[in-house]
Amino acid sequence: MFPSQLGGAFGLPVLARRHALTLFTLLVMLLGASGEALAHAVAEGDKGYIQEIYGVHLISFIYLGAKHMVTGYDHILFLLGVIFFLYRMQHIAIYVSLFAIGHSTTMLLGVYFNIGINSYLIDAIIGLSVVYKALDNIGAYQRWFGFQPNTKVATLVFGLFHGFGLSSKIIEYDISPDGLVPNLLAFNVGVEIGQLLALSAILIVMGFWRRTTGFLRHAYTANVAMMCAGFILVGYQLTGYFIA
Repeated sequence: MFPSQLGGAFGLPVLARRHALTLFTLLVMLLGASGEALAHAVAEGDKGYIQEIYGVHLISFIYLGAKHMVTGYDHILFLLGVIFFLYRMQHIAIYVSLFAIGHSTTMLLGVYFNIGINSYLIDAIIGLSVVYKALDNIGAYQRWFGFQPNTKVATLVFGLFHGFGLSSKIIEYDISPDGLVPNLLAFNVGVEIGQLLALSAILIVMGFWRRTTGFLRHAYTANVAMMCAGFILVGYQLTGYFIA
């Protein structure tokens, strides 16, 4: 997917390395300061609200779902990687729909059937999804192993993991069974609304960036920085798993 003229296997020129280092430093500061938000956590106020309410509250859960998506750094990073080199709206729609199907399926089924996975481990896998997509964008699999993974299947599979990340957190907060199904459906609607909002913002920024002459020159560096962010997410979550 990544144009072959953009360099060899991580052979960055001096200026690009400086850009990568700057981006890497900013990402470390951002991810380190974001704390619990990295683990699909629900804010304390929202957590208390979820635990206390009973019955159907569609608007509230739509809001909570949208809020989760637009503040989920791992979701946004993965979406950025997915659409990085997609220019046609029909292609973007296909990949985003696959991600939404995977995300929605495991989120709804995971909560309804009380299927919990350790949140640190599932979030480490989600971090790996960011690493995977960044490596895919720079053509690493073709250069290293001589094959190209099926990007549509990978997007769907990682969407399933992203959904389990959220369902595992919701289960921990003992959401009331009274009105569970409509509330979950409303939450999922909110997640998709938040995804569209985040995607719209990404596409606007990418649209301006792609019109510049430096897009292809800096795209490689941007994906290396994205890969670094994914590794930070993985390390952050595995550290939490071993010390929790």
